[in-house]
Amino acid sequence: MSLLGYKQYMKHVILICFAVLLSVKGIGQTSEPQTRILFLFDASFSMTNKMGRNDSRMKVAKKLLGRMVDSLEKIDGLEIALRVYGHQYTTKDYNCKDTKLEVGFSPNNHEQIKSRLNEIKPSGTTLIAYSLEQAAYDFPVNSNSRNIVILITDGIEECNGDPCAVSQALQKQGVLLKPFIIGVGLNEDFRKQFDCVGKYFEATTEAEFKETLAIVVSQALSNTTITVNLNNTDGQPLETNVNMSFVDAYSGKFIANYVHTMNRKGFPDTLYIDPIYDYDIIIHTIPPLVKKQVSVPAGKHTTVDFDAPQGNLELNVGGVSGYKNLQALIYKPGTKQIVHVQSFNTKEPYITGKYDIEILSLPRVFKNDIPIVQSKKTNLRIPQPGSVNLITKTRYWGDIYQIKGDSSEWVCNIDLDGNSRFIAMQPGSYVLVLRGKTDTNIENSKEEKFIINSGKVTNIKI
Repeated sequence: MSLLGYKQYMKHVILICFAVLLSVKGIGQTSEPQTRILFLFDASFSMTNKMGRNDSRMKVAKKLLGRMVDSLEKIDGLEIALRVYGHQYTTKDYNCKDTKLEVGFSPNNHEQIKSRLNEIKPSGTTLIAYSLEQAAYDFPVNSNSRNIVILITDGIEECNGDPCAVSQALQKQGVLLKPFIIGVGLNEDFRKQFDCVGKYFEATTEAEFKETLAIVVSQALSNTTITVNLNNTDGQPLETNVNMSFVDAYSGKFIANYVHTMNRKGFPDTLYIDPIYDYDIIIHTIPPLVKKQVSVPAGKHTTVDFDAPQGNLELNVGGVSGYKNLQALIYKPGTKQIVHVQSFNTKEPYITGKYDIEILSLPRVFKNDIPIVQSKKTNLRIPQPGSVNLITKTRYWGDIYQIKGDSSEWVCNIDLDGNSRFIAMQPGSYVLVLRGKTDTNIENSKEEKFIINSGKVTNIKI
């Protein structure tokens, strides 16, 4: 098939909904965000083609959009506007900057929008990418506003622009959201071209087009509901008091954060959430749980289940600790993937399972396959440390090794600059290896064995 033939084959009526998020209502805000909808309307020459047996695409689009504008007139907290492209020049002119904000945002401008729609005649080319770039500047600056762009067009880009690149660049900057796409009689090749732009819906008749437009506008105007179930090992949604993050699945922007709660009847609370996003939902357990690209259709309650059984790990030091801030690294078993760093003398919840633990004492203590059980507390205790007091007025390089039978393991480096040093250590047998900093003879290195007992100080004069 020729390129021209392919373009002709691919040109159908589609509707794309872009959401421009300047601000999302956050914790502590008391006012509802203003909603603004910009209709970006294709008036290129191909809109004269038939949709179905009788009416042209332009006539159908004008009729349905006019009715939609009427239905929006009485909605509080909503302003609308109209931008058009492909209507000021002919196809022979091939003007790829033919786009204009015909009716700007203001209260009670619905009749003005319908009047201007009726005057527009299709004549030019399809310039989606440039029109989207310009549409981003049509919204008044407002820190508490939900700004939606709905693009109605009958074809793919004809001006060598890249709507995908424009969409992605603006979304990464937090300007535009990934759109919804509604195509009429489109094949799989067309669908693939818009995978990078947004969600795809197909409408093959005027009735389906009308219904789809209503769905998209509904999502732009209304919040919807979601429940997040944090299930225990019995599959019951009884886990709670965990932070949850709702992230725009495309841009990675955090949209909302909540601390999971249960209602008075003991069921997880219902949240009201914006349906124009697909969400990555992150449950900040240890380790975190994630579900990607969760859709929340407008007007339909969504329930999302996580397997989130938890138990507690308590870390303690016997007796009076000589450690200032002893911590432990918590690993996924059999790996070096750290899932958490926990301080001693604390208790923290973990997803059930087994963990490897590295205690950052001197020497380090390793505990493998420590079980965390649903609603139980696992207590891990290490002995009370003792300490070694290195007393000197001379400068030394050195190391401490732990003696284990016939072998030894390195514990730490020692750098003495003529001052004594006090080191908290686990009970055990050790050897200190030293050499004076000004002594260049390796054979003058010396060893000093010593024992550390819990709660006691071992003094070594060097």
